Amino acid sequence: MVKKPIVFLALGLIILVALLMWLFSQTQTISSARPAVKDSTDQISMGAAAFEGADFGGLSLATMQSHALPWRLVAAALVLQEQTRTPQTSIDHTTLNRILAGFGFLPSADIVNRPSGVSQSKREMPLGFTYGDLAPIGGTKVRVANLGCAACHAGVSYFVDGRPRPDRAWLGMPNTSLDLEAYTATVFLALKTSLTDSQKLLATTDTLFPEMGFRERQSLRFVVLPLVRQRMVQLGDIARPLPFPNGVPGSTNGVAALKYSRQLPLAGHGAADAGIVSIPDLGDRIWRSSLLVDGSYAIPGGARQSAISAALIDDEHLNALAMITSFFTVPSMGVDPNEAITHYDDISSIFAFLDQGYRPQVFPGPVDRAMAADGRMIYADNCSQCHGTYDSNIQQPHLMEFPNWLGDVKSDDLRATLFSDELVASFENTIYAPVISVQRTGQYAAPPLTGVWASAPYLHNGSVPTLAQLLDPESRPRKFQLGGHALDFEKVGLRIDANGAYPENYVPFSTPVWFDTQEPGKSNGGHTFGAELSDEQKLQLIEYLKLL
Repeated sequence: MVKKPIVFLALGLIILVALLMWLFSQTQTISSARPAVKDSTDQISMGAAAFEGADFGGLSLATMQSHALPWRLVAAALVLQEQTRTPQTSIDHTTLNRILAGFGFLPSADIVNRPSGVSQSKREMPLGFTYGDLAPIGGTKVRVANLGCAACHAGVSYFVDGRPRPDRAWLGMPNTSLDLEAYTATVFLALKTSLTDSQKLLATTDTLFPEMGFRERQSLRFVVLPLVRQRMVQLGDIARPLPFPNGVPGSTNGVAALKYSRQLPLAGHGAADAGIVSIPDLGDRIWRSSLLVDGSYAIPGGARQSAISAALIDDEHLNALAMITSFFTVPSMGVDPNEAITHYDDISSIFAFLDQGYRPQVFPGPVDRAMAADGRMIYADNCSQCHGTYDSNIQQPHLMEFPNWLGDVKSDDLRATLFSDELVASFENTIYAPVISVQRTGQYAAPPLTGVWASAPYLHNGSVPTLAQLLDPESRPRKFQLGGHALDFEKVGLRIDANGAYPENYVPFSTPVWFDTQEPGKSNGGHTFGAELSDEQKLQLIEYLKLL
């Protein structure tokens, strides 16, 4: 018969061990991809650093349920999948980086426009990834990864012949090659397949990451792997991780993602929720009085669409835009909207960077200044009423006034209609309700054209490859390739042939896909403004647009 004191001692030890495991657990971490800032009071540098590597709460046990990934296992699964296709594939970081580059990520990119107050980043992963170590249970260690601002909003530089330079990136420019649809689908399939041989998966993880210690190896084997297997069982026999299309290279589907995270109805159970949006350059986006392509999120207390001059872009205006951005951006990393507001300070610093520290990189090709001077007058007469008035500087024009026009340009209306009433209503249950005006507009907002040369393909859904084709609707191709493209300096946009394909012998740095304008949400119709201009006037206008 066991004596009671021994029983109590055993129970006490169990409770003590459980308490210690809880005390030494770490359920949230801070991104190691965030570079240091030399002066903690420099808002511009702090904003650039946050833009480059902040996690905004996206590295936690909670976000691992939806967005954050157990990176060591995911990386090994991706390499194993590649090795299945090509048996001679080496298990090393060269292979891993090549796979990630295929999705449009920039594994070796250096930031060209990093402010002087921001230290050189010591990233271990491609630009745009945030990562850090969690301890789900005391004594465990798990490397987790998520995506941050720079994944979508750090674009490549270009050589003088228009070829892309994925080794040199510019914060604030769009990553027009990022294919989130292919990335999420491939990660899901790779993990699902690799679970059939967990020993091989773990062995590949050891080979890829020899720096792992005993604690992390055992955490993967006894904690992470069982949880991943359990999650796959919960998902059942599905072919893709998300019920909605996540876009093509250079685009996202933020509205469907937000509805999905809020557990709201999706069109066609997700299959028809295809309101993709092309990733924009962030130049002069601070001039907006409402945000997103349909102007659905606005600054409260005034006119929803109001003209903005430089004098009106004060701290109050920037802080209001930062508040809006924190609502629709931070949840895209898996963070609950009611928690997103706790990361407002970082978003506010980012807007200081966008206000005072950001300009798009200068157009890398030739510009005919005489034609551009004539194009400036054509722009003033035909475009400024919607896209804003720029000053007379013919070297690098600056925005002077922005009308914040919202209306119907007859382009594909799917994205505008998919911002649902349920999504508007769900907003009222968040902490943001008093500080953001949310409305279903059903129309599209005309953006500033600052950095427009880097934003191809054009229209809100990225359905028109070049500016020349935007101004000549009859020439818009039904299908074209995109992803890892070179620039066409004359037409300004994707360098493609008459059939929409890349030129012969051109090798893109990422895996291209075909964009079919007859698919839902991808129509290239509408926005016929400029079609009535003469051929000479169109050329002059394009020369001017290169300067913005």
